[in-house]
Amino acid sequence: MKLFEYRGKELFDKYGIAVPNGKLINSEKDLSGLKFPFVLKAQIPIGGRGKAGGIKVVENMKDAKEKLSKIIGMDIKGYTVKKVYAEEKVSIKKELYLSIMLDRTKRMPLIMISGEGGMDIESVPDKKIFKEWINPLIGIQSFNIRNLVSKLSLEKEEGKEVSKIITKSYKMFREYDCELVEINPLIIKTDGSAMALDSKVIINDDAMFRHQDIIPEHVELTPLEKDAKEKGISFIQLDGNIGVIANGAGLTMATLDALTYYKGKGGVFLDLGGTDDPEKVKQAFELMKKAKPKVIFLNLFGGITKCDTVATGVKAVITKEGIDCPVITRIKGMNEEAAKEILKDAGLVTATTLQDAAEQSSTMAGGE
Repeated sequence: MKLFEYRGKELFDKYGIAVPNGKLINSEKDLSGLKFPFVLKAQIPIGGRGKAGGIKVVENMKDAKEKLSKIIGMDIKGYTVKKVYAEEKVSIKKELYLSIMLDRTKRMPLIMISGEGGMDIESVPDKKIFKEWINPLIGIQSFNIRNLVSKLSLEKEEGKEVSKIITKSYKMFREYDCELVEINPLIIKTDGSAMALDSKVIINDDAMFRHQDIIPEHVELTPLEKDAKEKGISFIQLDGNIGVIANGAGLTMATLDALTYYKGKGGVFLDLGGTDDPEKVKQAFELMKKAKPKVIFLNLFGGITKCDTVATGVKAVITKEGIDCPVITRIKGMNEEAAKEILKDAGLVTATTLQDAAEQSSTMAGGE
C-alpha cells in the first residue's frame, strides 16, 4: 500500500526522523493559524508533482488561497488532487537522496544514497548513486553506514546526522514490512541538522494485518480498480486500448505479451482467477465496458473452470446490455466446443490460437 506523503511523515516522526511542521488542508478555513511562508504540496501517490505545479511556496493568506484553489482538483499524471499538505518552509544547505528497497534478485534490502537529491534525481548518473546491500540475517551494521556516508563529501557533524537517519529509516523499513522507504530530498539545513523534506513509503499489502495503526486508503487505485476490489475481482488499468479478460495471472501475462508482439497495447486487464460463476463473469464484463476499450480480448483456459459456464455469463451480459466494441475470444479446455457455440450465437469472434486472437485484437485496435 502506498502512503500519502503526510502519512509517511507521521511514520518518520514516530521513528525520530525530523520532518517539517505540517498540517493537512482540505479547504481554505484550514489555512488559519499557519505561519508564513509555507509550502502547499499536492498529495498524490506518484512522483513528478513539483514539475507539474503541485508544489507551491506561499507568502501570505491571499497568495495561499489563490494557490490552494489551483492545486485542489488539479490532474497530475491521471490522479486528481483531493488533499493538500501545508508545511513550514525550511532553509536548505544541501539536498541528498536516500532510499531503502527490497532487491528481489539478491533477496536483500538495498540502500541507495546520493549527494544530488531533488526533483532531477532521475537524471543523476549511476556513478553518483551509491549502493549498499544489507544481509537481512545480520541487519544493518556501522560499516554499511560508513561506506555510504563517506562518499557524500559531508562535514563530520552532517555525516553523523545522515547516519542516524539511515539507521532509523532501516529500522522502520523492517518493522513496517516496507517495500520502499524513500526520502527525496533528505536535506541538510543551514544549522547542520538533517531532515526528511519528502516521503515515499510503500508497505507490503499482505503485511497490513500487522499494522493496525495504518489506515488503508488505496491511493494507488483508480475508481474502476476500487470498484473491482469491492467486487473481489483483480482489475488493473494500463495505458493501451485493448481490454483483456483471462483466468490466471500467468495466462494474463502471456496474453499481454502476445498483444505486444503484434504491436497491440493492453489497456485494462482483468483476471477471473479460477471462477466460472456466471454472475462474476457478468460483473467482469460490466467493469470492462466502463473502461471503454476499443477491443475486448477474452482468453480463457478451462482446467477447473468450465468454459461453457463462462461463455454463458458473457452471453448474458451482451444479450441484455449490448457491447460497444468487438470481442475476440479464444477458449481452450473443459467444454470448449459448447462454449464456442454459445459465443458464436452471441455474435462474438472466436479464434483458434492465442497468436491468431492476439493478432486480430491488435489489428482491430489500430496496431500494426
